[in-house]
Amino acid sequence: MHFKARAGAKLADVRLQTALKKLQGNFVKGRADRIAELDNFRDIRDAAAAIRDRALENLDVWLDTFERNAAARGTVVHWAETHEDVNRIVREIAARHGVRKVIKSKSMVTEECGLNDALESAGLEVVETDLGEYILQLAKEPPSHIVAPVVHKTRDEVSDLFAEKHRAPRLTDIPALCREAREKLRPHFLSADMGVSGANFIIAETGSTLIVTNEGNGRMVTTLPKVHVAITGIEKVVPTLEDVSTLLRLLPRHGTGQSITNYVSVTTGPKRAGDADGPEHFHVILVDAGRTRLIGGDMQEMLRCIRCGACMNHCPVYQSVGGHAYGWVYPGPMGAVLTPTYVGLEKARDLPNAATLCGQCEVACPVKIPLPALLRKLRERQFEQGLKSWHETAALRLWGWLAQRPALYGPATRIQARMLKAMANPQGMIRSLPFGGGWTDRRDFPAPEGRTFREMREASSRSKV
Repeated sequence: MHFKARAGAKLADVRLQTALKKLQGNFVKGRADRIAELDNFRDIRDAAAAIRDRALENLDVWLDTFERNAAARGTVVHWAETHEDVNRIVREIAARHGVRKVIKSKSMVTEECGLNDALESAGLEVVETDLGEYILQLAKEPPSHIVAPVVHKTRDEVSDLFAEKHRAPRLTDIPALCREAREKLRPHFLSADMGVSGANFIIAETGSTLIVTNEGNGRMVTTLPKVHVAITGIEKVVPTLEDVSTLLRLLPRHGTGQSITNYVSVTTGPKRAGDADGPEHFHVILVDAGRTRLIGGDMQEMLRCIRCGACMNHCPVYQSVGGHAYGWVYPGPMGAVLTPTYVGLEKARDLPNAATLCGQCEVACPVKIPLPALLRKLRERQFEQGLKSWHETAALRLWGWLAQRPALYGPATRIQARMLKAMANPQGMIRSLPFGGGWTDRRDFPAPEGRTFREMREASSRSKV
């Protein structure tokens, strides 16, 4: 996962930079406006974090409660330790019920598993029905955002893609493009044998799964096919429906800047006598895939995440490079923590450093995850495990040695401040910084005024006397 190399390419992508501006207008401002509607936002946010902590502190108990109540209502619950287990279980369910076509609503866990490829390799037809995921399936690309997976594409790119793949006249009007997608997807809804969804939450007291969507595809995926399979991480369990109602006051506000989404769908067991619709068979797959390794450790707070995407919407790094630069399913600050903990720190060395630690992600998080602190912990682990480059390690050791010796540190920083000022051009910018190409390869670096902070503070104090 070569974040540095990918990020450089994304910064130079003019179309991507145009597309990413939508984040500020749609999501950042929308979240601020919707939060302003709540008189007791801080209390709700505290309650939401406490709900997630309560579930995680007794995760085994709540999962056992969920399984027992789900089974009592006719749901078949499966446990998957790995991504491979998920794919195997879904293939087995499909074979048991003679499934030939699978329709899916948006699910990041299935992206983790590579489920589409696994099912297609078994001879099944798989169709993504979320508009964004459908576009990406046609383009053969992974999502770049967990809520708006196609945020990296412009309208012109989608128009070109539809014209090519649908072999139809090129349309540029957004409602017309949406209508074209609906016309292509409608036959799949009516002919599919299995629907696959994720779950925003699973509710222990009722044995239910819950999905939050803005498109009607989610409900059709979970009710029209004869088999419905919901796949979700074990950390998504919530004790009660009342707890869910609290979380739902925050999820749409932080995710899409809405007071409430168009659809909140709760599924409790398969179709029963007298029901107008619903699947004949309902399966829930509870996925570990590295999650239990976080329980009881210094990364447990990351499991509070409700996948709203607010951290990436507000992150200046994500806003500049988009999601594909992060190399796996989860981008932004949440991905910079989740990916190293799930796949191994040695496989994602760049990601803990793919943040400025400005703190906007923590402020935006609806469940108060201390993302900057978690990123610092991962950086510390990198240093302890020898995963930093030798020159970075040497520079840090030198700085640490100097910092412990004020008599040397003071003169050294004074010399450095004056040298940097001398390197500036007439506009006060440094075009090239020795041993700091990462700062100046693609931008100019503002030069200091030639004095250290202590010198400026002392001068200010004297002027006030």
